[in-house]
Amino acid sequence: MTGLTELTIKQALDGLERGEFTSVELTEAHLSAMQAAKNLNAFVTETPDQAREQAKASDARRQKGEAGFLDGIPVAIKDLFCTENVQTTASSKILEGFKPQYESTVTHNMFDQGAVMLGKTNLDEFAMGSSNMTSAFGNVLNPWKRKGDTTDLVPGGSSGGSAAAVAARVAMGATGTDTGGSIRQPASFCGIAGIKPTYGRCSRWGVIAFASSLDQPGSFARTVEDNAVMLRAMAGYDPKDSTSVNRPVPDYAAALTGDIRGLKIGIPKEYRVDGMPKDIEDLWQQGIDWAKEAGAEIVEVSLPHTQYALPTYYIIAPAECSSNLARYDGVRYGLRVEGETLDDMYEKTRAEGFGDEVKRRIMIGTYVLSAGYYDAYYNKARKIRKKIWQDFVDAYQKCDVLLTPTAPSAAFGIGENMDDPVKMYLNDVFTVPASLAGMPGMSIPAGLDQDGLPLGLQILGRPFDEETVLRASQAIEKAANFTAMPQLAAKIAA
Repeated sequence: MTGLTELTIKQALDGLERGEFTSVELTEAHLSAMQAAKNLNAFVTETPDQAREQAKASDARRQKGEAGFLDGIPVAIKDLFCTENVQTTASSKILEGFKPQYESTVTHNMFDQGAVMLGKTNLDEFAMGSSNMTSAFGNVLNPWKRKGDTTDLVPGGSSGGSAAAVAARVAMGATGTDTGGSIRQPASFCGIAGIKPTYGRCSRWGVIAFASSLDQPGSFARTVEDNAVMLRAMAGYDPKDSTSVNRPVPDYAAALTGDIRGLKIGIPKEYRVDGMPKDIEDLWQQGIDWAKEAGAEIVEVSLPHTQYALPTYYIIAPAECSSNLARYDGVRYGLRVEGETLDDMYEKTRAEGFGDEVKRRIMIGTYVLSAGYYDAYYNKARKIRKKIWQDFVDAYQKCDVLLTPTAPSAAFGIGENMDDPVKMYLNDVFTVPASLAGMPGMSIPAGLDQDGLPLGLQILGRPFDEETVLRASQAIEKAANFTAMPQLAAKIAA
């Protein structure tokens, strides 16, 4: 059944509907692939028994003609989404063993539409990182390798486990969360497609919080169409989430007409940064040429406050994380390290339970929110964030979507940037501005660099106009015709 792992979600749904195979067979093929790819360390928790039960139930529904639009599809769930009675850790020692008694809204929506959960995927601890190197359960390996080089590469972060699982043909799709680029950057590093919808499109209820005004659930899959199917299953208004927006969820796949004639695609001049690798500069130009050939109109636009996006993000996100992570104190759930006094217990629990990157961001956040620095840093960052949002609003007066590179490099080696946190933060230079503005964005695999590693192009769109983002992304996907396979995936499929 290994051939089943090569199908896209759309192909699998069509095959299930025609009775060519069952969800049980499809699920078993992916469970076998999961075992073959254990060295990737993509999963914190595997749920094969639950997957088999869900697959059997899916086959029964399909026989009755009651299948949902994701029915029978094996997916992976980022271990930031609470799953009822299944360990949810945020890849942190402080939550090891925590089994929620409730289901996140996004996973609930997906299971309602028949999704089959293979397991919970590894991530940077509390989603803080761009490499998946900060997990308390060990780093995830990218299934790609450089040509002629055996160096292990990072899958990107924070959703690296989800991206690696999809790229390695272990899962047909996966959930992720994007705070500053944590879906789009790993999608680019792993040669797959990933979408961050508009802030408020997918409920954050039951998703362990990092930075509440930035976090947004989204999806990974191997094609744009598959992401459209995933997003339709995930999205929807949720009264339990005060930031959820009450808008109808479109049939995103129906928007994929393949026609972008007359679409105005903006090219932000500020994204041409000094020192950009030639491979990425050339791919960006190739993307512009593809869009022109498909009938789109290319327009140069300006996002003048782009240069302030990273410093703004690394004030606002840590400030929110320092507040959100105050709840992990050893009293209510998760790790507890006993101390002589209550304060001593708090200190010992947090010292042992949190990793270095989480501690760093809590300290930065506490500092910028402290008396005397709140106005100097946090309030100023909030004002700049508004200007960044206004830049996007102004740009969309001239164009329908923006086209940019996804990341400033291909995947780098394990540990290569770990000694320099600032260099690591620069991985998000092209993704952070849209996160601060709450705009939807998608990364599409568009080519390989000189080392044979995947590179992505990014489409950014207007708020709640995911349909146009997906349509433009599919046009780039069709032109790129990206068919390269990571080395490990090829071994699994053989």
